[in-house]
Amino acid sequence: MTQFAITARSLAKSVTLDHQSLNILNAIDLDVKKGESLAIVGSSGSGKSTLLGLLAGLDDVSAGEITLMDSSLSGMSEDERAALRAKYVGFVFQSFQLLPNLTATENVVLPLEVLNRSNPEAQAISMLDRVGLSHRLTHYPRQLSGGEQQRVALARAFVAKPEILFADEPTGNLDTHTGDNIADLLFELNHELNTTLILVTHDQRLAKRCDRIVQIEAGTLL
Repeated sequence: MTQFAITARSLAKSVTLDHQSLNILNAIDLDVKKGESLAIVGSSGSGKSTLLGLLAGLDDVSAGEITLMDSSLSGMSEDERAALRAKYVGFVFQSFQLLPNLTATENVVLPLEVLNRSNPEAQAISMLDRVGLSHRLTHYPRQLSGGEQQRVALARAFVAKPEILFADEPTGNLDTHTGDNIADLLFELNHELNTTLILVTHDQRLAKRCDRIVQIEAGTLL
């Protein structure tokens, strides 16, 4: 077992547009220690969300090697990567990504059911109480404010106690006050559970709360 939650070596990503190859990421080398919080910052189109997706095994690399919790993603099928994510990874997205036809409790139960955890509903209710939503257990996403939806998303991300949490602009759709509250909650939960946090953001205030910041521009880490 290594001290790193994720390592990337010579990572590259390119796509073909109009019969031309477009390089999105170039020769990325990155180590993220277990329990570390890392912010990836950069301008729009710099490649930061693409990098996050590759590190999480959501997309295939064009070149290079990624190791997540001592498992190489190279040669894994999508089903194998999904199983690895279910075991080790949680996500928080800018757009919340809640299932609209499920209640807050049902949304949080989902990752526990995937892992066949016992008493999933009790665990989901406990986590929703932890994020201040014990009065919203049976509400649907459309009945919740943006801040409340992101709290449900945080509860869903942390309920299975993941080793790694990927957060992509988690406060991007929220006003400043609500975003600050969500950020406070994100880091509180992260510290309590000693989760490795990889955060993509353009918000320097949010980035500075992490242990380390790396900057990406034009697909290259500076």
